[in-house]
Amino acid sequence: MINLVRTLGIVFLFATAGYAQTGQTTRYWDCCKPSCAWSGKASVSKPVLTCDRNQNALTDPNVKSGCDGGTAFACANNSPWAVDDNTAYGFAAVRINGGTEASWCCACYELTFTSTSIAGKKMIVQATNTGGDLGSNHFDLMIPGGGVGAFAQGCPAQYGSWNGGATYGGVSSRAGCDSLPAAVREGCYFRFDWFQGADNPSVSFQTVTCPSQLTAISGCIRH
Repeated sequence: MINLVRTLGIVFLFATAGYAQTGQTTRYWDCCKPSCAWSGKASVSKPVLTCDRNQNALTDPNVKSGCDGGTAFACANNSPWAVDDNTAYGFAAVRINGGTEASWCCACYELTFTSTSIAGKKMIVQATNTGGDLGSNHFDLMIPGGGVGAFAQGCPAQYGSWNGGATYGGVSSRAGCDSLPAAVREGCYFRFDWFQGADNPSVSFQTVTCPSQLTAISGCIRH
């Protein structure tokens, strides 16, 4: 009995500490208000911040999405950035096996890339969006110029025009980033610099405490 109790205790600690699973990545940037920016999605300090067309933060979570004719869009500062040669921070739409928006919204995950030229590099992302079109253990990384996907109307509504390359996949070269609005250009360069143009690399991942650098941008902290 003592050995069984000890074993169960170890299993419990392992399960609650966050352990590595395997997953997949894609990329997108559709400028739409992210799902976790609406009220009532999860137990958080406040929903994810959105911005108007001029990159002014909106504090009202009930403002309609720019992809539905409203004025709330993804903020340009949701672009990823390099911390150092082997570490980056950013945001993502996620879908994790066994969870719901209540468990995903504003949670952070450490991704360790396991394929392509960036294998071994790590990226910590905060979940600001979800999606019914995502697969299992799927991280759709927010990268400007990464493709607008099913919501082609968002970026032109926010920026007036959008030359973001292919609907799925986005721009095909670093030079293509120069056609994007200045506010998101650096985030697009990230894909061809730190990210080395990697195309949907696989990952191992685990939940982690969100870095303050991410929550300062999103405004969202899980309780």
